[in-house]
Amino acid sequence: MGLIFGSGEKILFIGDSITDCGRRELELGRGYVRIISSLLPARYPELGLGFVNMGIGGDTVVDLAGRWEDDVIKEQPDWLSVSIGINDVWRQVDGKSEGVLIDAFEETYRKLLVRTREATTAKLILMETTVLSETIEDEGNELLKPYNACIRELAEEFDAVLVPENREWHKALAANPGVQWTTDGVHPLPNGHGLMARIWLDAVGFEW
Repeated sequence: MGLIFGSGEKILFIGDSITDCGRRELELGRGYVRIISSLLPARYPELGLGFVNMGIGGDTVVDLAGRWEDDVIKEQPDWLSVSIGINDVWRQVDGKSEGVLIDAFEETYRKLLVRTREATTAKLILMETTVLSETIEDEGNELLKPYNACIRELAEEFDAVLVPENREWHKALAANPGVQWTTDGVHPLPNGHGLMARIWLDAVGFEW
């Protein structure tokens, strides 16, 4: 299909700690956003793409809603890449809070996308979550299923690019038993961030 981005476009990434990944200490962080922002200009230097990282560790979709005007609308990106859902479910599993249940997750996420459509010209890239455990059958991964189904439905509804992170992570876990991809089942190691970036770049038409 070819790369979806045009000359001079700004791509804004928003999400939780997986997106954040130390962006205050190192511009764009140390994770998948940095990998993407390095490979795209290396492969397509003529495009002059711009990149913004607005990830904040610990965020749920409700937290995103609280900062959407400042961190998305005011930025007026050409493309908006959203990665959210892990904390919404993880907090249900670790017992620290109830997290964000699926109905509230869907309602809040949809409102954010509607607001983006109303107030910007940004095109959307919606990322499935990664995993809550490197054991595929784990309770957390089961709980993620309706959230990822919701993300897929919203991507179709809003004509967004869908990045199939969860499905591709499951394939990688099954194909590489014994390989560690995360520090704790959630936060990716460098190879995990590399996997995330590869899946994202495939979805946007990167020509390897």
